[in-house]
Amino acid sequence: MADSRHQLFHQFSASDWGGFLKGVEKEGLRVDRNGFIAQTPHPRALGSALTHPAITTDYSEALLELITPVCSSTGAMLDSLRDIHRFVQRQLGDEVFWAASMPCELDGDASIPIAEYGTSNIGRLKHVYRQGLAVRYGRMMQSIAGAHYNLSLPDSFWSLWQGALDNRQSLQDFKSDQYFWLIRNFRRRSWLLMLLFGASPALDASFVANVKHDLSRFNPNTWHGPDATSLRMGDLGYHNNAQSSLNICFNELSTYTRTLDRAIHTPWPEYEAIGTRRGDAFVQINTSVLQIENEYYSAVRPKRTTEREEKPIQALESRGVEYIEVRCLDLDPFSAVGVSATQIDFLDLFLLDCLLSDSPRIGDAECERLDDNYKDVVAHGRNLELALCQGGHRTPLGEAANALLAGLEPLAERLDSWTGGDTYRTALQAQRAKLESPQLIPSARVTQAMADSGLGHRDWVQAISLQHQQALREEEFAQTPLADFEQMSEASLAEQAAMESADTQPFDDFLKEYLAS
Repeated sequence: MADSRHQLFHQFSASDWGGFLKGVEKEGLRVDRNGFIAQTPHPRALGSALTHPAITTDYSEALLELITPVCSSTGAMLDSLRDIHRFVQRQLGDEVFWAASMPCELDGDASIPIAEYGTSNIGRLKHVYRQGLAVRYGRMMQSIAGAHYNLSLPDSFWSLWQGALDNRQSLQDFKSDQYFWLIRNFRRRSWLLMLLFGASPALDASFVANVKHDLSRFNPNTWHGPDATSLRMGDLGYHNNAQSSLNICFNELSTYTRTLDRAIHTPWPEYEAIGTRRGDAFVQINTSVLQIENEYYSAVRPKRTTEREEKPIQALESRGVEYIEVRCLDLDPFSAVGVSATQIDFLDLFLLDCLLSDSPRIGDAECERLDDNYKDVVAHGRNLELALCQGGHRTPLGEAANALLAGLEPLAERLDSWTGGDTYRTALQAQRAKLESPQLIPSARVTQAMADSGLGHRDWVQAISLQHQQALREEEFAQTPLADFEQMSEASLAEQAAMESADTQPFDDFLKEYLAS
């Protein structure tokens, strides 16, 4: 089946190929000049974090999230992302936009301010959800930043692909099934992305104060994993003991939404003991394993754009999968915008091949093996002799990675022949070079750069963040003029004010209706 799907795709012509649709959501902390997390409110010049289309906050008031529109090329997407960065950097004053995934210096949970979204019911819901994350997991893990890459294929492709496969489903159901086909293979291969793009091998000592860990001392203020690729995605990063029992099923849309919905409606004793209020203040939305779908941590998600007050599950069930969100990407600290063109082009190639390769359902035993492979590469992936479990056999990581990359060559050649140039072969070669010269692996580059500078994690990241800031402040805008960003900020503040004026329903009643829907 794998070969037949590839053969069908290779029978398409250049005029049949509509390319990729893509966007990125890039997080990053605001930090003061001493390398400590900013205690200031979200800058008013950046507009409303609730309603601005391009600039919001994630967990913390200090954790910015920059969002591009959907673009049809890597260049357009990166131009957009860079313009948003140029605008943001001009509004930060003496503060710095942190360039790494693992955070700056912290002083416990109290130093991480929870994001505020105003007095509207939707704004309060977003804040209470974050309060829930704090009482469930603590705030420290919520200070970590990453880049989320969103990819879809145009309906023109899906119509041709459905015809090539002689499929008779509705287009909506066909697309959802095919996106889950892609996701299953993504789960089988996601360890490769942690090897090639993991860039968080070290962290500031304040992040693990009073926490048991097995990291090695880099210098008095920094710990690191000598073979680690991404501490962000390991046990010290995003983790959740309650979620380990969920068994969220990525085999198809119906099982995915059903198992997620079950988690939102399954009480968890530890959270029941906390309750939803402390006095008159809400501290979590509910006492279930998950408050809402977004609380579930995963390296990839099927997504559908939601309407205001619509839940992600409802959007998926009513309108199907619209795009794939890749969530496991560390920020690239060597890039002023956290991602690079060759990385994005490789992700496009990698994800398309996940769609075109054979992708049987994943059973419980395979699911466990995939999770183990992923965790092993996160913790020890710079050791290319690390043994991965593949098809019942143990294969050295370097050998498995080279085999996967070699399998992408025909597809890269075909896409380049359709689009002209050598975009995909170049992106592929950039990854192969990392295996040929392991010092080019991002996690190795970070460790070496810190060693060469004589600085620990906080001071090295602070220095490179200041370099990025200076460069971006000096650059001209490429796509969106400064005045347009200023207008967007003002419009978002007006929209939030209008929402707050129109909201007359008590929050208690709003929350009851939200939970019942």
